[in-house]
Amino acid sequence: MERNGQQVGRPRDSRVDEAITAAVQKLLGEVGYAGLTVAAVAECAGIGKASIYRRYATKHEMIFAAIVHGEVLEVPPDTGSLLGDLTALARVIVGHLSNPAAAGALMSLLGEIAADPTLAERFTTTFVEPERVGNAELLERAVRRGELERLPDIDLFHAMFGGTVLSWLFISHHDPHDLPERLARFACAALRSTAHQPLPPNRVPGYRR
Repeated sequence: MERNGQQVGRPRDSRVDEAITAAVQKLLGEVGYAGLTVAAVAECAGIGKASIYRRYATKHEMIFAAIVHGEVLEVPPDTGSLLGDLTALARVIVGHLSNPAAAGALMSLLGEIAADPTLAERFTTTFVEPERVGNAELLERAVRRGELERLPDIDLFHAMFGGTVLSWLFISHHDPHDLPERLARFACAALRSTAHQPLPPNRVPGYRR
């Protein structure tokens, strides 16, 4: 059986995953994004290249998984309120994107992905869709609690919430120390203020199951 074009069989060895992540982060610090290769990661991790390609179809996927997150994402625990859940989500995103390895490589990585439609499609399926699913689950909690009247546009929320962190860290270069709380308050107020406004014609929430 295959998943995303990769072999699926016995469970992956977490020790190999950890070795790949450590090797990627170490080499990014030594040779930078442009100088990093799958062969160098395999050598540094003490594994064969086949072990990497069983996990990742491209160098780009390997690097993103090592510096931001992998294919499986856990939704932040239910805090009991929309504001609390948004704050927890913002802390996770800021934590992912503000680590030193991400700071040095992420924009170059995203630039290459954006320039290659095939790569971008795989990236969306592998990494972005799990983020959207998690966002939808978090916002569905608010609907069930009665904090929101309906599920908002998930595509727009995902772009706004994560995109704000990207802009804050990599374009404006602001200190992220209080960003999670500020972003959560802003997003919560925006979601509540639009909760009773009708959707534009022919527009439905962007979440697709």
